[in-house]
Amino acid sequence: MARIAGVDIPNNKRIGTSLTYIFGIGDFKANEICSKIQIDPETKTRDLTEEQTRAIITILDKEYQVEGSLRTTQAMNLQRLMDIGCYRGLRHRRKLPCRGQNTKNNARTRKGPKGRPGGKK
Repeated sequence: MARIAGVDIPNNKRIGTSLTYIFGIGDFKANEICSKIQIDPETKTRDLTEEQTRAIITILDKEYQVEGSLRTTQAMNLQRLMDIGCYRGLRHRRKLPCRGQNTKNNARTRKGPKGRPGGKK
């Protein structure tokens, strides 16, 4: 298994798909990275040479924010919203939908299971 950005990516899949195992990289960015290095996205990960793997790692380090740094940035952005007390921050703090969804009937994914009076018997 190749280890890129602290993630073991699978050997038996195409490199275009394997790169999506890294947090912050989707299909578009994976194909973009392959085109920058001039690798066919259809090649298997196990068929990459050491130079190609190093090229992928350098591009990820220089041009993209992935894994730990991206998670930290997202957490800091949410914390900033909560600290300034804006509407979105309050909705995040109360664990409610913050993008205008209906909460009377739906939103069970965000709110969790119903709190029943009396509980289970």
